[in-house]
Amino acid sequence: MAQSIPEMYGSLVFNDKVMRSKLPKDMYKALKKTIENGTHLELDVANSVAVAMKEWATENGATHYTHWFQPMTNVTAEKHDSFISPTGDGQVIMDFSGKELVKGEPDASSFPSGGLRATFEARGYTAWDPTSPAFIKDKTLYIPTAFCSYSGEALDKKTPLLRSMDELNKEAVRILHILGNKEVRHINTTVGPEQEYFLVDKDLYKKRKDLIFCGRTLLGASAPKGQEMEDHYFGALKPRVAAYMHDLDEELWKLGIPAKTKHNEVAPAQHELAPVFDTTNVAVDHNQLTMEIMKKVADKHNMVCLLHEKPFEGINGSGKHNNWSMSTDTGVNLLDPGKTPAENTQFLVFLVAVIKAVDDYADLLRVSVASAGNDHRLGANEAPPAIVSIFLGDELTDILKSIENDTFFNNKHAVQMDIGAKVLPHFTKDTTDRNRTSPFAFTGNKFEFRMLGSAASVANPNIVLNTAVAEVLAEFSAALKDVPEEEMESAVHALLKKTIEEHKRIIFNGNGYTDEWVEEAEKRGLYNLKTTPDALPHFIAEKNIELFTKHGIFTKEELFSRYEIWLENYYKTINIESNTLAEMIQKQVIPSVYTYVEKLADTAAAKKSVVADVSVASEVALISKLSTLADTMATDLETLKADTAKALASSDDVLACSKAYQGTVLEDMEALRKSADEAEALIPDELLPYPTYDELLFSI
Repeated sequence: MAQSIPEMYGSLVFNDKVMRSKLPKDMYKALKKTIENGTHLELDVANSVAVAMKEWATENGATHYTHWFQPMTNVTAEKHDSFISPTGDGQVIMDFSGKELVKGEPDASSFPSGGLRATFEARGYTAWDPTSPAFIKDKTLYIPTAFCSYSGEALDKKTPLLRSMDELNKEAVRILHILGNKEVRHINTTVGPEQEYFLVDKDLYKKRKDLIFCGRTLLGASAPKGQEMEDHYFGALKPRVAAYMHDLDEELWKLGIPAKTKHNEVAPAQHELAPVFDTTNVAVDHNQLTMEIMKKVADKHNMVCLLHEKPFEGINGSGKHNNWSMSTDTGVNLLDPGKTPAENTQFLVFLVAVIKAVDDYADLLRVSVASAGNDHRLGANEAPPAIVSIFLGDELTDILKSIENDTFFNNKHAVQMDIGAKVLPHFTKDTTDRNRTSPFAFTGNKFEFRMLGSAASVANPNIVLNTAVAEVLAEFSAALKDVPEEEMESAVHALLKKTIEEHKRIIFNGNGYTDEWVEEAEKRGLYNLKTTPDALPHFIAEKNIELFTKHGIFTKEELFSRYEIWLENYYKTINIESNTLAEMIQKQVIPSVYTYVEKLADTAAAKKSVVADVSVASEVALISKLSTLADTMATDLETLKADTAKALASSDDVLACSKAYQGTVLEDMEALRKSADEAEALIPDELLPYPTYDELLFSI
């Protein structure tokens, strides 16, 4: 008999229900204290948890365990060890200790370190994150962990994320206590990352070197139909896609991932999955798992899931919306305005703190989403611009204006909707619209950061958000900590008024896709960091080094290491793309042009042999056109090879190298693609060496 969804949900997770049933009461309470309050985990508790975890895992078919971590590669890493322990008489027992649970020791030499360690310094450590539940996948117990070097530097994304969560918790609780809300003991940041993706047929995928090596098509003429009819968005699911989504939901639910919404996206073959929000570090783990499971389930359906930000030219790329908020241990969402936001002091303090944080550290938010893939999306009228701004909607904007101008707020925004058909129910109109062009939008009770690329880990944006908001809350606390209770209301008003005056430039409720906004943003003094090489140097700007080191999120060495790693990742990505394109042009495209030219010449000769004065003008024109394109490709190919070699030779200076790839190699690739795509449009499909956009986008 099939499991019900409640029975299935979390069945492969060592969750609170399992812990309560498997652990002695005192050990369960000690572990819960560690999870909820961040207290130190004693070894006897770890030993007890390890025994229970192993027992549960083996009951569910697990034979191995792994410390699962997130190095600086944008994917996860794992090394599997079996539970077996020889007994000395030719037998084995299944064993797992507290020491093995809390600490692992992988070879760390081959992971990116950005100069933090030499290759021969191989030792690294993985440390259990008890706040993110262990789970079973492929008969292995997965233990979410942090990853650090032998000397203690963070080599992963989880460690700084946990540090940033601690900092925001500390500063948010402090300001709440100053405001008189002394019941709160802990706050968590919460995230719900929406995930966009493409599905293509696996047999077609295998015939495209660019998809295999780069995750995106480097050439390809547009299909006769794209997304211009706007008929794919929220359209009826095709049977193969519906079956895939059904299986994907079940696999995610077993792992305790709250997959909630699924639908077709704007572009053909593009789709979206959205979960319910969760505590930030758990949401980050879940999103990494989601991307992995998406690919595995697609494979079972003879499809491939593409997570690249721009797999196809000329149609919508894929992003990932980071829905971010803050919740107290008393069950209050600090970004929920309630029915009267103008009178909700606590909400306004946190709202204005986020506004100031985004304005002060807009460059860091842009850095947090920077990648070679995402550069193809941002500012391309399909995603938010590279300029960071905040959308608040009319009601909140008017509330802030009334605070700034010391005027009475008259709520004229609560409007009863009447659609005109009597059978339809009336309902209250939302006070904010959904501005799809805004990079950072308030959407009722959370902020939606929309600049993330679909393939990215959501850790980096949340590290920046948590830290920047923590810094502003610390400033607010410093301004209010000595204010007498009877003067607090006026002091808070003065603080909000001053902050709004100084940071209102970041608020923009209009169309972010227009050229007028680019001009207006420049007048306001906002950053417009169009490419990754433009953005990344801001990560090591003095004000940003001070922010991260002050709050203990990164050491200066950790900051510079990440700067090096990200720039290396950028130019190496484009180098792989350049080499792949060069190989496809040289070994596939130009030979297919020659094959078709030969067929055309044979056809013309055959016609002439039958009727001497017959016209072969069409064949001659096509041969001439294709020959010119082949010559252009051959010339552009040599230019690309030379410029790529020159750019790679400058890799001792990672920024200069990245700029060379961005400014020269990408332009060479675009020029080469133009001729190849033009030739492709002239060649019969059966002579083309790879599947076309028509097949890739409309075959499922």
